[in-house]
Amino acid sequence: MLSRGTLRILPLGGIGEIGRNMTVFEFDDKLLIVDCGVLFPEESHPGVDLILPDFGPILERLDSVQAIVLTHGHEDHIGAVPYLLRHKPDIPIIGSQLTLAFVQAKLKEHRITPYTLAVTDKGTEKIGPFDIEFLAVNHSIPDAMALSITTPAGRILHTGDFKMDQLPLDGRLTDLNSFARLGDMGVDLLMIDSTNAEVPGFVPSEREIVPVLDRVFTRAAGRVIVASFASHVHRIQQIIDTAVMHNRKVAFVGRSMVRNMTVARDLGYLSIPANTLISLDELALLPDNRAVLICTGSQGEPMAVLSRIAHRNHEIAVGDNDTIVLASSLIPGNENAVNRVINGLTKLGAQVVHKSNALVHVSGHAAAGELRYVMNIVKPRYVMPIHGEWRHLAANAGIAESVGIPAERVLLTADGVAVDLADGQARISGYLPLREVYVDGASVGSVDESLLKDRRILGEEGFISVFAAVNFANCEVVVGPEIHERGVGQAHDHHEVVDKVRISLIAAMKDGVDDPHELSQRARKVVGKWVGTTHRRKPMIVPVVIQV
Repeated sequence: MLSRGTLRILPLGGIGEIGRNMTVFEFDDKLLIVDCGVLFPEESHPGVDLILPDFGPILERLDSVQAIVLTHGHEDHIGAVPYLLRHKPDIPIIGSQLTLAFVQAKLKEHRITPYTLAVTDKGTEKIGPFDIEFLAVNHSIPDAMALSITTPAGRILHTGDFKMDQLPLDGRLTDLNSFARLGDMGVDLLMIDSTNAEVPGFVPSEREIVPVLDRVFTRAAGRVIVASFASHVHRIQQIIDTAVMHNRKVAFVGRSMVRNMTVARDLGYLSIPANTLISLDELALLPDNRAVLICTGSQGEPMAVLSRIAHRNHEIAVGDNDTIVLASSLIPGNENAVNRVINGLTKLGAQVVHKSNALVHVSGHAAAGELRYVMNIVKPRYVMPIHGEWRHLAANAGIAESVGIPAERVLLTADGVAVDLADGQARISGYLPLREVYVDGASVGSVDESLLKDRRILGEEGFISVFAAVNFANCEVVVGPEIHERGVGQAHDHHEVVDKVRISLIAAMKDGVDDPHELSQRARKVVGKWVGTTHRRKPMIVPVVIQV
């Protein structure tokens, strides 16, 4: 039970991982949610589309949720909103104009019409017991915000995702003046982005990409195909500007890309000169050296446009004169998928430009020098690194200690670890075990680790089925045993193991076993021992024994 006057901070995702950012703030039985994002699956999650935060700890308390506040419009911060609103569609959503537009477009597909409140830089709102000030921060998407959250228990500064680009494309600087002002007023807890904490110095400006893109376009003999996050408005604006400079037309490819860029253009965040944007069909009628395609798939997602192009199952086919640009950073865990896409495109003859061989992407997250700068001007009593894997959190903790914050006031936490703040004092107060919630097609939460293990076994070791029909009265195997393999390897001679299964079944029936399920398990054991000893494999074995 949380004491009156104490503020509890409970991360449900985003700490110890890159993605599914979600934090619940609780004060006097009222809840405030900051961000509600998704995590993209890795190769160890076969068949999974998305991974959600665990809503379990708050599902019975949704009537106490005052609002969902969104720091910006990236999928790892907004992608799970529709899944939470399925449980209670009338929870208010608060954020900047572009962030809300991206969320509303997503919710429309889920047939949910939310209540939204748009806020602006330096705006304030009182949401239940939470006084919130919204502060501009620079990130790789327009309209990102940091949050100052104040209750009688103390003041928290939550940076969201941010960096300190001094020449931002939209002229919107991180509001360091307000950071310093809050620092002078007293910040009890700084929750600060850790993604780039291992990177020394300062992140380069977005403007440094422009000359590199210009060179890529100048050298491109045919089409230029650019893969980017569907929410990276700044990067796509740079691609469009460069295309116009080189007298090329642009087409968007991919459902999320078309949706988000339409929203960004309609709201004035994306400027597209007249007669520049055309359809994919119209683009096909142009000479290759006048064509630019902007698509999804920069992370190697199997169903995204670029992956389908690389695997030759998309209407767009690439060849020797085409140049592919992966204009994004590599999210940890996606290395193999991205490398497969690069290799596939290269094999088809395309020139592939990516972050490892050209400056075609600048991170949207503050490097160590920027993090140190913010800690120095905010002068927080406590620091809680957020948004990153363990090595990023640890590096950020080291930065906090380097600016003089005592180690005991640097709170290294994890998803499910609660931090309580009262009278300006913060402490770790407990741990709530959480699970990963998998979206698998239309199913949410029904896939568990045991099912994923089965899928991994099927994918890596193969499948063996065993079928037999028995007569208990005569202790006979009247049909089979029949053994079939899929994905185990080269064809095997089954005569030996078939005889062993028959002998085992007959012996069990003579011993009085009259349960088909028990006989199935005897068959599984015999086949498992045979395939493990003879072929050193551990496939999935599905035995079926029926009574006739």
